[in-house]
Amino acid sequence: MTHLEIVKSPVDLGLTKFSLLGAPVQFQQRFLEDICTIFRDQEAVKVIPPQTTVYEVQSWFPVSEGTSGGLFFGTSTIMPGKVGTEYFMTKGHFHAQSDRAEFYWGVQGKGVLILMDRNRKTWGEEIYPGSLHYIGSNIAHRLANTGNENLVVGACWPSDAGHDYDEIAVNGFSARLFEIEGEPVLIAE
Repeated sequence: MTHLEIVKSPVDLGLTKFSLLGAPVQFQQRFLEDICTIFRDQEAVKVIPPQTTVYEVQSWFPVSEGTSGGLFFGTSTIMPGKVGTEYFMTKGHFHAQSDRAEFYWGVQGKGVLILMDRNRKTWGEEIYPGSLHYIGSNIAHRLANTGNENLVVGACWPSDAGHDYDEIAVNGFSARLFEIEGEPVLIAE
């Protein structure tokens, strides 16, 4: 970029299709076979095609990962569906730099942001278009789709936050989100 130059942003928000558009956008897709172990009912997992898309993530990393003072931006799209009566959800994670926070906001659909502190206290916040969620330090977080359409959630987090998936992979969350009598209910493990 040169002095006094005006340029187009390298990334556009696709506000009608709720997507990120542009060359620097990275895309990840998680199939049921990739994350099947996060669901309690392993017999129910077996009746769903393993290539079923559970969620997709689009991310823009305008600075290198680990850069202090930088920000990353992304969207997560969780598909509607359940494994047994447990809603489709993301893997969930703490931040590797545990003192880093993050913002989520609801764009489309409805769901629950499942949160767990280091003492394993777990709670949820309803997500809907326009909802805004502050995820503080030392809080694990995961998204679950409780509706009949895609749940799309925007996110912005520090570029040096990192992801700690291992703790959740080993110990899980202390509660799970199930549909009970047509409503989402957190049940302690």
